[in-house]
Amino acid sequence: MPFDITVPIQFHGILSTIGWFDIIDILIVAVILYKIYVMLKDTRAITLVKGVLVLLVVTLICSWFELHVISWLLQKTVTLLFVALPIVFQPELRRALEHLGQGSFLGASTLLNDEQARSVVHELTKAVKQLAATKTGALLVIERDMGLNDISATGIRIDGLISADFLLNVFIVNTPLHDGAAVIRGNRLIAAGCLLPLTENRSLSTELGTRHRAAIGLSEQCDALVVVVSEETGTISVAENGHIMRHLDMDTLRAVLMPAFASPQESIRDMVRNWRKKK
Repeated sequence: MPFDITVPIQFHGILSTIGWFDIIDILIVAVILYKIYVMLKDTRAITLVKGVLVLLVVTLICSWFELHVISWLLQKTVTLLFVALPIVFQPELRRALEHLGQGSFLGASTLLNDEQARSVVHELTKAVKQLAATKTGALLVIERDMGLNDISATGIRIDGLISADFLLNVFIVNTPLHDGAAVIRGNRLIAAGCLLPLTENRSLSTELGTRHRAAIGLSEQCDALVVVVSEETGTISVAENGHIMRHLDMDTLRAVLMPAFASPQESIRDMVRNWRKKK
């Protein structure tokens, strides 16, 4: 069988038509697709995306083998799915638009310099340690790229400089601010007694109470980092992107908090995994 040289020639012809603007165009699309993947990879939406991709592949295979009835059914199903996707992905679309509106879609921001970040993290861990020792329930919401003015509006505005003693006073038992969440922006406590949305995830452990479910619920809707101190056990947990890590010690908590204040943000699970490898 003679070697067919038409395919290499055609491929070379296509490459010769690609200019610098085409390369830039491809790179921009690649970056956008990568950012979308990073945004979805730690959410339940990624399984839906995989399902849609499987349907598209099956549709192409059926069209190739000319299975007309199955192809027609799959094409109609895919069309309906694309109509339903904006509804299914509403939380993820909202998060993407908020990132885009705040200029953070293509990069993370640094809130504080290293010295300020170390000071704030020291005060936070000091307060959390005492709250855990006395089994005082607490919710600390750390604002990152997405603004939380709508959450802080549900509580009492404070706007005070972060300190351990200040936070301990906020969470004194049987006071108006004790049961709500405290919202932290940079090195300031901007509001306390705030209400958080509860998660609708039914697969969570029954051990998780209202505080933990509220922390997960907020982290599903925005990029905030939420620290939880259990009132029943005094255990320390952190929620991010709809996931919660429990039973953290002070060193791990400090390692998790530092990137949220001083450097481009990293997934909590990756941060804790790397920290525990070093120990």
